Amino acid sequence: MSDTSTGRRVRKSPAVRRSELADAARAIALEEGLSAVTLRAVAARAGMTPALVAHYAEGMDRLVADTFGEIVAAELAEVVGLLDGTDAAPQRLGRFLDIVLDGSRREVTLVWVQGWGLGARNEALAERVRREMDAWQQAIADEIRRGQDAGVFGEVDADAIAWHLLAMIDGLDAHGLVRWREHPERAELTRRVLAGLLGVDAATLTP
Repeated sequence: MSDTSTGRRVRKSPAVRRSELADAARAIALEEGLSAVTLRAVAARAGMTPALVAHYAEGMDRLVADTFGEIVAAELAEVVGLLDGTDAAPQRLGRFLDIVLDGSRREVTLVWVQGWGLGARNEALAERVRREMDAWQQAIADEIRRGQDAGVFGEVDADAIAWHLLAMIDGLDAHGLVRWREHPERAELTRRVLAGLLGVDAATLTP
């Protein structure tokens, strides 16, 4: 970037450069998938040379891991924020299912699926995937405990049910990427399973 009034070149700080790299990597991942976040692709998107990207990034494995983490953490924050319209735990869980299974977040689902696959050979990414999955499980378990505190759910294992539910959601969303058995009532079917695990009627979980 140049200063048009003086003609002097404006040097960007390392923090600004890293922010630009993060923005570029995130945009690529959401548009093309996590596997598309390469040195050359990020350089082209950020308007830098590959050498400059290599200089400011702490390695491509770390950049990919951080990109994954930023995307899925933002998704969790958004989903939890959408639950704030109601205080009743059963309805919050029902709303949660409707949000995450409505098929509107396929670009993030692809990031998740590729995160699991690429994480097999990228330990920085694998560690970040585990951390973010823990956060999602914890968020679901917290909603179940909210219901337990209110006396709606019995003495169930909130962590185990959250793990089970997360596995179902991940599987259904991954299936949706290839349009396999995209049942229009998949949220309702999942609601029935969750109700069985919680020991309540499925209608209780209707938002």
